Amino acid sequence: MPILPIDPTRYTTFLWVMGAMAMTPGPANVFAIATGAERGRLAVAAAVTGMNCATLVWFGAAALGLGALVLAFPEAFHLVAYAGAAYVAWLGLKALKLAFAPQGDLIAASPSVRHGPSAFVDGFIVQISNPKAVLFFTAILPPFLDPRRPMVPQLSAFAVTVIAFDVLAMGAYGLGGAAITRQMTEPSFRRGFQICVGLLLIGAAALMATRSHN
Repeated sequence: MPILPIDPTRYTTFLWVMGAMAMTPGPANVFAIATGAERGRLAVAAAVTGMNCATLVWFGAAALGLGALVLAFPEAFHLVAYAGAAYVAWLGLKALKLAFAPQGDLIAASPSVRHGPSAFVDGFIVQISNPKAVLFFTAILPPFLDPRRPMVPQLSAFAVTVIAFDVLAMGAYGLGGAAITRQMTEPSFRRGFQICVGLLLIGAAALMATRSHN
C-alpha cells in the first residue's frame, strides 16, 4: 500500500497540465475579462468565487462517479452545457442592448454600482455548465488518479491545486478587464466597451456550445 496519499510523479505532471489549462482563454477566463470590464474589481472577486464554488461541486460529483454518468448519459450533460451557453449569450445581448441605450441609462449602469451578488451567481452558472469542466473531470483528471490510493485524499489535493491555479488565472484576466473601469465614466468609451463586453460574452457562449458539441 503506497504511503503518500498522491503519486508524486503524476502530481508533478498534473501541475504542468493544469497550469497550461488554467491560462488558456476559455469560457471562464473570457467571462472574467468581461466581468472586470463591465463591473469592476469587486465583481471579479465575486465571479471568481462563484466559478470556483462550481469547481468544488464538480469535484464532489467526480468523487461520486460523475465520469461514469457522463459516459452513460452524454446527451444530458450536453444539454446542461447548451443551457449555460444560452445564459452567457443572454448576458452578452444585455450588454449590447445597454451599449445602444440612451446616454442617461448608460451612465446609470456605472460599474461602481454593479458589484452585487449577481456576479457570484453568474460565475457559478458559467463554470457549472462549462464544457471545459466536463472535459477536465471526465477525460483529463482520471489518468492522474492512482487506483491503489484512497480517492478522497487524491481528489482533495487536486481540488486545492485546480482552485489555486484558477483563482490566479481568472483573477489576472478579470483584473486586466477591471483596469480600464476608471475610464468607464466617459459615456462614449463606456458605450464602445459595452459592445466589446457583449461580443466577448457571446464569443464565450459560442465557445461553450462548440466545445459541448465536440
